Amino acid sequence: MTLFSPAVASQATRSQREPELRASIIQVNGLEKTYNTARGALTLFHGLDFEVEAGAMVAIVGQSGAGKSTLLHILGALDTPSMGTVYCASTNVAKLSQREAASFRNREIGYVWQFHYLLPEFTALENVAMPLLARGTSKRVALDVAANWLREVGLEERGDHRPGELSGGEQQRVALARALVNNPRILLADEPTGDLDEITAGRVFGLIERLHASHGLTSILVTHNLDLAARCTRAFRLESGKLTLLPTPQNRPSTGTIESI
Repeated sequence: MTLFSPAVASQATRSQREPELRASIIQVNGLEKTYNTARGALTLFHGLDFEVEAGAMVAIVGQSGAGKSTLLHILGALDTPSMGTVYCASTNVAKLSQREAASFRNREIGYVWQFHYLLPEFTALENVAMPLLARGTSKRVALDVAANWLREVGLEERGDHRPGELSGGEQQRVALARALVNNPRILLADEPTGDLDEITAGRVFGLIERLHASHGLTSILVTHNLDLAARCTRAFRLESGKLTLLPTPQNRPSTGTIESI
């Protein structure tokens, strides 16, 4: 299925890299993920195969517990599969050490969560600059780049405010700027509007759409909002470990085509 400054951490080894696979930036083959629970083994995926072409914007919907967040965690090198191969941006993320995974995420992945997870003791500007500082960028450069990103999300006048002084929508816009400050190729968003009211959610989603297009991102978004999902390149339902194309009128090709096999 086709779907959709010096670093402080080490780079992935050559054996963990491959040339770009056609136009795909993500390729997953034979993905399995099993957890051992008090009630026995819980299998979320069994032999899941899919690709995401560069430039696509993919929505994944499904009931709680279907494995949507787990799938994003695996793609973003925050979790490892039980079996299978997962190539993101030419890197076999399933084979990375913890140090290599941290470096990979810092270079290639922007992650937005349902809750913003901003550091309350720091200003919005400082929060956005954190990934750059972790990468070893000088404080002056990091703050300059962070200021540019706050301007991109319309919060240039709020940089000296701490998270508690911002609205929920503003906090999520700061979190989006923080996710993209390192210019990643892939944006993973886990219910990025789930904690917002309907009007604010629509505005934040519109901002994600604009940044996706203007920065040439490949984006995968988990959402319960079918209206927002229908605005993506393709929308899929994750159920019983399978991805099924949703029959929405807005499913359309974008910069990358997405077709079921």
